[in-house]
Amino acid sequence: MTPSCTIPTASTEQQITKDGFAFLPAQRAKTWLESYGLKDWQGFAESWNDLGVDLYMADGGRYRRRRYATFSITGDNLTRKEHQPHYQSRDYNVLNGGVERWFSPITDEIGHHPALTAILQASSSMADHLSSERPQPASWHVEVHQFRIEAANDADALPTPEGMHRDGVDWVFVFMVNRCNIREGVTSIHALDQQTVLGSFTLTDPLDTAIVDDHRVYHGVTAVEPEDPAHPAYRDVLVVTLRYE
Repeated sequence: MTPSCTIPTASTEQQITKDGFAFLPAQRAKTWLESYGLKDWQGFAESWNDLGVDLYMADGGRYRRRRYATFSITGDNLTRKEHQPHYQSRDYNVLNGGVERWFSPITDEIGHHPALTAILQASSSMADHLSSERPQPASWHVEVHQFRIEAANDADALPTPEGMHRDGVDWVFVFMVNRCNIREGVTSIHALDQQTVLGSFTLTDPLDTAIVDDHRVYHGVTAVEPEDPAHPAYRDVLVVTLRYE
């Protein structure tokens, strides 16, 4: 049964309604997600150690690892779809758009993990609530991306290599999973003119969350750099996007 409270706090809903985005600190996000059954976060986070290299980077970079899956959600019903390519038009992704990109699928174990199912149910429930002015869809098409950005001193490590962008969906949720030995990685939100800065913040703690109305704002993240180049340095996030079927 979906919890009746679909918004973490009234202030979160107010900020999204007013500005088109919100930053949700980890403790508030954790409380919200636990009401949907969030468990075993550590086991979930460890799955980021098993991601394949993104071979579709038009900038030639090999600093991004990822897995990908798609789901359909209608109310309480969550169904994983057959594995399919990720596609964005060049209108939304000038760097890597315009081609079908086949990424390694999210494993079955993680696809059924209580942390992921809680995140998907909570995100779709919030999207339902926030989209009340639009015709309600029969279902949401949900795309799930596990990302790791590996930082090194000799190359740029860009969480959003396409720059300031929109994703061509209805809603974007970004959940911090882990930061290891890095600095920077500042998220900035811009108005549709792409010039006016509406806000900025840094996802630092596990479960720090960004919520973005993709119709109303652009978003981007600055490059990350290693604190100590002698040790592994990376930024792990889970990105969940929703659009009407």
